[in-house]
Amino acid sequence: MTTLGKVFAVAPLGFDGHLVEVESDATKGLPSLQIVGLGNKAIDEAKERVKSAIANSLLEYPARRVTINLAPAELPKDGTHYDLPIALAILVSSGQIQQREVSDAAFAGELALDGSLRPIRGAISMAETARNAGLAQLYVPIGNVEQANLVDGIEIIGVESLKSLYLHLKKEIILSASLKTPPPTNSVNLSHSPTLDDIHGQEQAKRALIIAAAGHHNILLSGSPGAGKTMLARTLTTLLPPLLPEEQITATKLHSLSGELTDTVLTARPFRSPHHTASRIALIGGGTKPKPGEISLAHLGVLFLDEIPEYSRATLEALRQPLEDKSIALSRANGHVTFPADFMLVATMNPCPCGFYGDSTRECSCGSMQILTYQKRLSGPLLDRIDMTIAVSPVPNNVLLAQKAVSEKQHLTAIEAIINAQGIQKSRYKSSIKNNSNLTSREMKKYLTLSTEARHLLEKATERLQLSARSYFKVIKVARTIADLDASQDIGAQHIGEALQYRQNA
Repeated sequence: MTTLGKVFAVAPLGFDGHLVEVESDATKGLPSLQIVGLGNKAIDEAKERVKSAIANSLLEYPARRVTINLAPAELPKDGTHYDLPIALAILVSSGQIQQREVSDAAFAGELALDGSLRPIRGAISMAETARNAGLAQLYVPIGNVEQANLVDGIEIIGVESLKSLYLHLKKEIILSASLKTPPPTNSVNLSHSPTLDDIHGQEQAKRALIIAAAGHHNILLSGSPGAGKTMLARTLTTLLPPLLPEEQITATKLHSLSGELTDTVLTARPFRSPHHTASRIALIGGGTKPKPGEISLAHLGVLFLDEIPEYSRATLEALRQPLEDKSIALSRANGHVTFPADFMLVATMNPCPCGFYGDSTRECSCGSMQILTYQKRLSGPLLDRIDMTIAVSPVPNNVLLAQKAVSEKQHLTAIEAIINAQGIQKSRYKSSIKNNSNLTSREMKKYLTLSTEARHLLEKATERLQLSARSYFKVIKVARTIADLDASQDIGAQHIGEALQYRQNA
């Protein structure tokens, strides 16, 4: 007599997921286990893990010919989280578990040989998919409960082992659903990160960082080696507010899908700093099994490219589309996925190969052609997408260890100004996720008002500096942020004038 079993699982596909039916058929024949349904190597190896886990959980592995089908069959399946649903499907088909006991839930977990469960990646995506499919419960390893609990509308039950889950389904031991708690909050720890108070001089660069943080603008710091560009860039995350609850879900979900974060919730703004040897796929994402790249892992945070001319041209040009669209669409032979990529780009560069072109203290040893070739590594279209370009000059050595005469409260004052400016933007756009940098041209016409003097100044500057249409709008957006920092309702000529200073080198 053939006994069929069916258990629900979830296949993460890009940023979303797809419900998968794990079907089991145990028939007479030589004992074997065959898994079909376009599974990868990890799923094929699940055979041995499942057999050992069932036996070591004091359950009976059927001495029959067992066939597992992962439906829909044309959907690529990847990951070790299918271990638990495969094991349960076998127990259903062998009569040890009743079908009704697993019919209204989804299951996910990697089985150890002793039957215990290890954390998996993509728990948030699985919870969202199971909820959207109308399922009432999701069973995940204990280590994934905190992440999965971010999703409302579905019960999350943490499981330690296959044996404890079996006893729960048989109502011999009840596993309680995890209580939904508010997402954790996090204040920026200033003791482990550089702050504006730690930086001597560089007042224009500090001002530019405050503007960039307030309006979510991309920024390029250019200057000779040792001028403090990297330290300035690393202060940016301490100027940004913690993630909002809805932002925590998105950011944590991306890090979980990549496999970097499985047991905790991300509360601080991401700061990603890939090495200049990083490949294009590592930066934008993809691969044969598409995963988020650095630009998606920096979503809602900062992507820091130190010495940006050292990155390959193809890698940098791949940034052009996500900088505009705030997302990355990846098309591969086995499907099409989209990941969010709304990041702040912070980059640094030297003005020439030796680094001292334009330096007042050291002579540049590069030829004019070397300088031109080096600077041409950044294409015009890419530079056009950077809102602000700042020249960073070296600070005299005798100033570096000097005691500051003023009280070191510049950083806290800057944070307060940024919060106020972002509050103005939230009130203006009626949205907590909309800011000045990602306004469309239609929204700019609706929300942004220039004074007559500001308009005249911008028209003259556009003609003299030969600004592109994109640069023209970016000047207005930066000026709007400067006006917000000044709590000004309209954009004045002084705001346009300051914004234009940050386009001089673009």
